[in-house]
Amino acid sequence: MIMFYDSLSEKDKRRYAAIEVLKLPYGGRSYIHNILNCSYPTIDAGITELKSDKISDSGVVRAPGGGRKPLVESMPGIDDLFLKVLKDFTAGDPMDQKVKWTHLTYSEIIEAMSLEGIDNSKPIVKKLFKRHGYVKRKAFKNIKLGTAENRNEQFENIAEKKRMYEDAGNPVISVDTKKKS
Repeated sequence: MIMFYDSLSEKDKRRYAAIEVLKLPYGGRSYIHNILNCSYPTIDAGITELKSDKISDSGVVRAPGGGRKPLVESMPGIDDLFLKVLKDFTAGDPMDQKVKWTHLTYSEIIEAMSLEGIDNSKPIVKKLFKRHGYVKRKAFKNIKLGTAENRNEQFENIAEKKRMYEDAGNPVISVDTKKKS
């Protein structure tokens, strides 16, 4: 009986527990509760479903909106933090304003968000990418041309100047150039 019960879907478990309870005399509800390890509200919902005239097999296990909400919907501030992390690492296509990308890895984004108190995972970051219209920019350069000294400091300096100009109410124009060899 337990093996069969464990193989059923949530809706079928409700109905099966209710059928077994209705076959038993007084105390059957407690007996089935203990044997199948299902809750009283589950048994009661199954009995209600069986007694109603609307028993249908639509293939839907839960009512619309049932189940646990995804983390990206249930965690407050996750969108704002995601956009804050990507603010200085966002680029785009000047010909198509809808296309935005970043060169940060998923791991770097996860680490930056966890420093701010929100722990997440790669699938969550992928959902946030999709929700905010970002794409992952892939590096195409295979041959390393050498490293510039203080390269990271250069970008931090640019980001600081950008913040200063924005705070002063001035427009900021970003120009992406490529080195020709």
